[in-house]
Amino acid sequence: MSKGRAIFVFILFFALYAAVGARLYVIQVNERGFLASLLGPVMGEVGKSPEAEAADERLRRRGQIFMTDRSGNDVSVAMTREYPLIFVSPKEIGDPVSAAASLAPVVLMDPRELAGKIAAKAESGSEYLPLLPRASDEQVKAVQALKLKGVSIENSPGRFYAFDHLASQVIGFVGMKDDAQTALYGAEQFHDERLAKGESVRLTIDRGVQDHAEGLLEELIEKYGATGGTIIVQEPTSGAILAMTSKPDFDPNRYGSFPIGSFLNPAVQLIYEPGSVIKPFTLSAGLDTGKLSPETTYTDTGSVTLNGKTVRNFQNKVYGTITMREVIQNSVNTGAIFAERAVGHDDFYRYLSSFGLGEETGIGLPGEIRGNLRNLVRKEVRAIDFATAAYGHGISVTPVGLISAYSALGNGGVLMKPFIEKDMRPEVVRRVLKKETAETVTDILVSSVVKNKVAAIPNYKVAGKTGTAFIIDPATGKYSEEMIHTFVGYAPASNPRFTVLVKMERPAHGEAAGETVVTTFKKLTEFLLQYYHVPPDNQGVQ
Repeated sequence: MSKGRAIFVFILFFALYAAVGARLYVIQVNERGFLASLLGPVMGEVGKSPEAEAADERLRRRGQIFMTDRSGNDVSVAMTREYPLIFVSPKEIGDPVSAAASLAPVVLMDPRELAGKIAAKAESGSEYLPLLPRASDEQVKAVQALKLKGVSIENSPGRFYAFDHLASQVIGFVGMKDDAQTALYGAEQFHDERLAKGESVRLTIDRGVQDHAEGLLEELIEKYGATGGTIIVQEPTSGAILAMTSKPDFDPNRYGSFPIGSFLNPAVQLIYEPGSVIKPFTLSAGLDTGKLSPETTYTDTGSVTLNGKTVRNFQNKVYGTITMREVIQNSVNTGAIFAERAVGHDDFYRYLSSFGLGEETGIGLPGEIRGNLRNLVRKEVRAIDFATAAYGHGISVTPVGLISAYSALGNGGVLMKPFIEKDMRPEVVRRVLKKETAETVTDILVSSVVKNKVAAIPNYKVAGKTGTAFIIDPATGKYSEEMIHTFVGYAPASNPRFTVLVKMERPAHGEAAGETVVTTFKKLTEFLLQYYHVPPDNQGVQ
């Protein structure tokens, strides 16, 4: 054979080899159904419904979810991978009870429940019943060792969450529903249509800030024996959310191991009576209408009685003649009531509404609920209802609504729409206060932090307020001894970069927010100022 002929034969053979290889790849990757029809039950595709098949293909094409870092780089947190899936072909199971008894310990199901499912599917003529969508290597080996007819393993797409618990309630998950993968909760659900088309979603959440916030929240809850808590970090000038976490949470890679209540996002899906963190808004209404000034005085006797109900200050303290500035500094309940009565009920309600405390924020997460100010507009509303609302009882807010209202104080009186998707632009909701009013309230909040010391950060002006609220016992309809502690503040106060909310539920010990959540606020805010290299605005002041 000539040299030229030999080269020709080699090229022809190589081309045929490449063509066969390419065809095999197409069959394996893009024509799973065809390959499965050749292999039958071994691959486990026989009997899977067209709807489930379509859901699998959508999941394989599903876009990623990204967080960011402080440099603006994308950090992938949710993507699709292939996982072993254990399933049965019910019509091939001769004895459902016996098969279930062997399988149940492996797939972590009740034997009776599993036998019932197999029998019901077989009776309906179904050829496919998925049992465990993310089987471990040990579970796969255990099923293979059983060698049960009608029990198979296949590769099936599933979402992988790179950082386990991190921001789980914000991200949500894709899980099994009616034998098909379905987007549930968080960004996965809210952006389901876009993700299903292969588009990616980029969140404003900074992974470094989120991780630090979650660690501090875990420490806080453990230290005070609390049942849960929430931390949010927001940019007041834009509305962007840099961190949002609540505990208890869950690992979306193992969502089946957690109670369904852990999937809800308390930052947007639960309301609570916030307590004294409302007082700055009460004072804001008085200052903005010109009915009060920071130096307006009030003589406190320790209690106020309205409609037969008596309100007292925390620890039954009596302050005598004090200014509105001191009302905030000492968190005087009766002083807040004086301020509300000076403003007038209609204007007081109007300002609370303008701060957005009674509406949804439109943050871009599923299941958001609105704050509740209805107690102030019902037909039988009384003076005592406005009095208690002045210091944060009898009305309810969401944490995201509350932090956005504080951000408006730090943003010169302009309320921004909170957002959590990076590609969105900042959106002004409305101007709530005159700029001068917002600056005056900020100055008062800074003086409160200086006076009470716990939240103070050397070389920075910090504005903030505590809130300690009792929780209503649903069985009696009366306030119990259980409490919620909150602190909300922003820094640097002269040009705020961050607003931080720290909330803790039902601490086993720790009488007031000033003793508990304020320290966590300080630690997180110090971290933020260093992490983003924010220059001091109060240099030389300790």
